[in-house]
Formats: sequence, structure tokens, C-alpha cells
Amino acid sequence: MELYRIQDVSFAFPEQSQEALSQLNLSVNSGEFVIIAGKSGCGKSTLLRHLKTALTPHGTRSGHIRYKGRTIAEVSDREQASEIGFVQQNPDHQIVTDKVWHELAFGLESLGFNQQTIRLRVAEMASFFGIQTWFHHPVTELSGGQKQLLNLASVMAMHPSVLILDEPTSQLDPIAAIELLDTIRRINQELGTTIIMTEHRLEEALPAADRLIVLDAGRIIADDTPRAVGKLLHAVAHPMFAAMPAATQIYAAAPSYSHAEAIPPLTVKEGRQWLDNYISHASNASNASHVCLGAAAAVESASGETTPLFKRPSASPIAVQFKDVWFKYEKNGPDIIKDLSFSVRKGQFYCLVGGNGTGKSTTMSMISGIHKPYRGKVLIEGRSLSSMNARELFTKRLGVLPQSPQALFVKKTVELDLYEMLSDSKLSKEERKEAVDAVVAWAELTELVSKHPYDLSGGEQQRAALAKVMLLEPTILILDEPTKGLDGFFKVKLGKFLKDLQARGITIIMVSHDIEFCAQYGEVCAMFFDGGVIASSETSAFFSGNSFYTTAANRISRQHWRDAITIESVVQRCLSIK
Repeated sequence: MELYRIQDVSFAFPEQSQEALSQLNLSVNSGEFVIIAGKSGCGKSTLLRHLKTALTPHGTRSGHIRYKGRTIAEVSDREQASEIGFVQQNPDHQIVTDKVWHELAFGLESLGFNQQTIRLRVAEMASFFGIQTWFHHPVTELSGGQKQLLNLASVMAMHPSVLILDEPTSQLDPIAAIELLDTIRRINQELGTTIIMTEHRLEEALPAADRLIVLDAGRIIADDTPRAVGKLLHAVAHPMFAAMPAATQIYAAAPSYSHAEAIPPLTVKEGRQWLDNYISHASNASNASHVCLGAAAAVESASGETTPLFKRPSASPIAVQFKDVWFKYEKNGPDIIKDLSFSVRKGQFYCLVGGNGTGKSTTMSMISGIHKPYRGKVLIEGRSLSSMNARELFTKRLGVLPQSPQALFVKKTVELDLYEMLSDSKLSKEERKEAVDAVVAWAELTELVSKHPYDLSGGEQQRAALAKVMLLEPTILILDEPTKGLDGFFKVKLGKFLKDLQARGITIIMVSHDIEFCAQYGEVCAMFFDGGVIASSETSAFFSGNSFYTTAANRISRQHWRDAITIESVVQRCLSIK
């Protein structure tokens, strides 16, 4: 049964000549699991919001969208509310009540169900999603993963025919993301619910999908099974191939990819099996083990994992230091940060990873002076934060990209927002224009400068916010989830830019759930748990010893090369045993 049919749909936002969606044609059948991917700003979220009239953005649309044979406008609001479930990217934007059980019941109460039905469905959803242990908790006490799970359960309580999800894992740590995606897979497999989802993190999502649709500049450029789309993107050298799972990318770069009849691996399990087979059938197979070990040593420098781009003197000055820091939000509340001590040296690229709600973002807020510890000290370049005023702290010293980029936007257009950052500078008008033009070109904002910041996609907002921060010319850059909402293509560009800043001596401290990005570009990584840093080491050593907080490339290849943590290093080692 055909659930959705989209016919010749084009859409443009108000006062924009360029179409956000252009001549889209596709259909979605009942029970399908469809993932929509593409670069930031390609139209993914815009397309999803057209599938439910209450969320349709303002603008000019042509073409037809049909739901179960009727135009979407003919489907009543009540029917859409009950049959079309929508989970947004930011969980806080969707929660409307104070307690978990209230949130589970809210949609059913709004639809007028009787108390017996509400109690039964709430109990059923709480059991299915494992919410019993925090059923009576205030929603303010939930972690990001729990909030997103609650949103999903609240929508599913209404028994929708289709579940639409807009990058549901963008703010989740790796373990919470895997758990949420597994729950979505179960909903599709066990309940038969149709899934339409946009996602940048395709590593865990694609194996469950029936179809992968790739958008580029508002047009569909690929629509097939994930394996077929991967082969197509590689064949045409499309930038979106960088978003495909590690197993697919490693396979594509190895010599055996020339065999058209081969089936590309998609999961870590398939990747491990393929790699074992590849090595066993490589030339000089009898000495494969010996060759592998030699290859590992030979490419260490090329992979950039065990040999840094530059050697930092061990005595380089400390840029940021925490000394026995304790912090809690309320006087009688629990401690969020507990006896935290760590230091970041000048010019380091220091990454903090860990689960949602462990205190990472709170730590970043203390570096910028937003929150102050009740015990211990936070030092910036050897000086206590309490001795520095805002001008001393933020003038060519500290640049902060918050977790929510919208917090930085105060003007009506992106261009005005960028110029606002230079309002107190001593630069001439020409120098300001030169600085803004340079950062606009770097962040690929040329087509977006006339737009309101809130009209941008999540990834575009992240780029605009980062551009605004970089205009301060900071020597210490604080980044809280900088890759959230970014496509694989721009992540590469961002990573190279950050490495260039690091080479110039700029200190970078980054909180991130993006393990692949940290492994590729970070110099030192630390695990944050229960309010403190429990372990830190050089990036390669850090990720080599973990099971979940490590890269897919490492999980695929660790039986042969334990210290291989990036796709590039695994590919190089495969090529060396050709």
C-alpha cells in the first residue's frame, strides 16, 4: 500500500529565488524504512516538514503531496495528529509537560481518548521503551537520550501509521544513539510502522533501512538500497560518499572493489568478514600476518594516528587548567562536577567524550565564566577567571561555540550577525568587510547571508555560528558539539580548518559525541564520566582500547591492526598488502 506520493513538488522560502526543493518525485510504501541524507541545507528537513501540514514552512509550493491517496490538505488535523508521528531534532522543542508520565499521556488526552485507553497505552509504551524506572521523574532531570526516547514513546502512544524523524540522534552520545536507532528499528520490524528519517550518522542507521534517498540542492540524485546508493556515490565521486559507513568506504578503496559482482559490506560485522577474506586472499597470503604487522608500522606516519603533525614540547605553557573543581546548580542539589582536575596545553586539540548528562557542557560553561565553581579553581593562561573581566577574557583570547548555535544569533540576517561581532573592534570599514567576506567564503555562507539565522537548517546554523566566533580571532577555542548537524563533506573541511588553527598555536577544546571526528582530528582525548575526567591519552591510544567509544574502522580492523582508528589508515594498510 502506497502511504505517501510526492509528485513534481517544488518549494521556495519567502523572498528567495533559489528553490529549496526542486521537482521531487517519490513514493513511500507502508512498512518501509526510508532514510533521507544529503549535505546540510540540501532540503532534507524542509521535505519532512511538508509531510505534515502543521509543520509545513511558509513559502511557495507547487506539485502534489498525497497521503493514502488523498492530498495532504484533505487529511484532517486530528487524523494527521494520530497517524503521522513527528520527532524533531532537538528534544527540548517537543516536550510540553512537567513529568514523564504526563508527557506520555498528553497526546492521547488531546485526541480525547478515555482514561482506560490512556492508562493502557501509557503503560504499554513505558514498558516497550524501558521507561518504568524514570516514569515519575520531572522531565528537567532527564538526559538528552532519555528526552529523545520520551518524545518517541509519546508519539508512538498514538499508534501512528508513519513515524517521521528529523536527525533524532544529532544530540546523543554514541551509546544512546545506538539504543535509540535500535528502538526505531524494532518499531519498524515489530510494529510494521513506516519510518521516514533524515540522518547524518549513517553508520548505525543504514543497516536497518530499506531505502536510502540522497538529496543535493533540493533534488533527488539517488534512491535505491543503501548498498546500491553507496556504489553509485562512489562511482560518481560524490562528496556524500564520505557519509557512508566505514565498511563501505574501506571496501570501495581496496583493489577488490573493481569486481563489479562483489557485494559491498555495510555493517561492522560484514566489514570484519570482508577484511579477513581480503587479507587471506591477498598476495603472499602465507605471510599475511607478518606483512600486516610490517604494514602497520610502515603507515603510522602517513595515517597521522601515532605520529602527530608536529611535536609539541612537553614544557609548553598551560592554556586552560582545572584544579580540584566542584560545581552544582542548586545549593542543596547534587554535585554535577566532582573534584575535576585536568589541564590543556597551548596549541593542543583536546577532545572530551562521554555520555549525555555527565557534565561535559557544564565544564565548558565554567571555562567561559558562565558558571563558577563553589570549590577549586579554573585558570586561563595561568590567571584565575575571577580576576578577568569580560573584555580581557573574550578579546582575542577566548572564543566559545555553544551547544545551541541559536544562542549566538541576535540580528535579522546572517550578514548583520557577522558584522555585529565586530561592532566594538577598531577595524576600519574596509577591514571589517574583508574579515566578514573571508569567513563567509570559508563557512560556505555566500548564499545564506541575506537569510534570517533561524531560517537556516541545523547544519547551516552551526556553520554561521562558528563563522561568528572565528571573527573574534581567539587563541583558545571552546567548541561544544561543533559537528552537530553537519554533513560529512563539511566535517572534513571543518577538521582541516581546525588542524590549521592548531598548527598556528591556537588551543582547541572540544566536547563531542562524534567519535569519528575526534579520532580523525583530535590530538588528546579524554573520557568524561560522573562529573570528572577518568582517563585521557593521545588519540590513537585512547580509541584503541575501547569497545563502544571507538571508531567503526577500529572495530572492523582491530583483529589485525589494533591501533588503526581511521578509515584512511585501514585503507592504507590494505593497499600495502596488495
